[in-house]
Amino acid sequence: MTQEKKKDVIQETTPDAITLGKSVLRTARYGAIAVIDPRTGAPLASRVGVANDSDGTPLILVSMLAAHTPALLADPRCSLLLGAPGKGDPLAHPRISIACRARKLERGSPEQVRAQRRYLNRNPKAELYVGLGDFSFFRLEIEGASLNGGFGKAYNFSRTDLVVESPALDAIAESEQSSIDHMNADHRDAIAVYARHFANMRGDHDWTITGLDPEGMDIVSGDMIKRIFFPQKLTQATELRKILVELAKTGREALQA
Repeated sequence: MTQEKKKDVIQETTPDAITLGKSVLRTARYGAIAVIDPRTGAPLASRVGVANDSDGTPLILVSMLAAHTPALLADPRCSLLLGAPGKGDPLAHPRISIACRARKLERGSPEQVRAQRRYLNRNPKAELYVGLGDFSFFRLEIEGASLNGGFGKAYNFSRTDLVVESPALDAIAESEQSSIDHMNADHRDAIAVYARHFANMRGDHDWTITGLDPEGMDIVSGDMIKRIFFPQKLTQATELRKILVELAKTGREALQA
């Protein structure tokens, strides 16, 4: 008797699957981190607040008083589960499990300053404790990931599937905050157009931009976060203003039609 071949539940990784995975990654406000408890060697899971560095790498701000922080310092291997459940069956909503290696950022370093700025853009209430001496930022360097996009939608990702690589990355990160401040102060009407047309959001919401990078932007209104991807990845920082203007024009024309 021949044994029936077991069906592979992992689907071929497609551009649409990668876009969904990046969307879950970029719109997370919190996640569950799993570490190895150095006292027992057993898994230890906890909830953490989450943001992203410019390249999409997850950022966490944690206290030394939390059990998972000394665990990460003892063994940087960890897993981060992202994906907010919505109405109905929580298992029907997309979630991504990321294999990471945690790296503590030195206070005052350019990496840490950028991480703090981007984290507070996403989680402004963290301003209350970000400066306390026992809190530190970690970058969770992605090594691989698995996405469950719902029933029959399972995919595996490599690091390069999720992390942005572009010659414009550093330059956009350097000018990012001034661009965000300018858009939020002077062009809220354009941001509303982005939200309505590209994120399909309706209703009277006050949207602001919290992040800009070579692949897109993150916008927020209250607890709602949406990722809007640019039509193509930027390769020069000077392209950012042009693409923002083009998206506003495209969105306005579509909404008027």
